[in-house]
Amino acid sequence: MNRLRELRKAQKLTQIQIQMKIGIDQSDYSKIENGTRYMTFEQCKRLAVALDTSMDYLAGLTDEKQAYARKQ
Repeated sequence: MNRLRELRKAQKLTQIQIQMKIGIDQSDYSKIENGTRYMTFEQCKRLAVALDTSMDYLAGLTDEKQAYARKQ
C-alpha cells in the first residue's frame, strides 16, 4: 500500500519502528505495506492511530489524510 509507505516516510519512521508501535512482526508489516497481505481491522485501527490518519484513508475510501477527532 503506497499510502502506508508515504505516511510512514513522512513521519521519518522505519518499518521496524512502525511495527513496534503497532505490535506486529516486521515481515508481516512489510507484506501489508507491499500489498501481499491484508491487514486486520485491529491492525488498520492501530496503524491509523500511529500514523495520525483515518482508517478510511488507509482503505482508500477518501483522499483526506487528516484523522477524525478521537475520543479521549
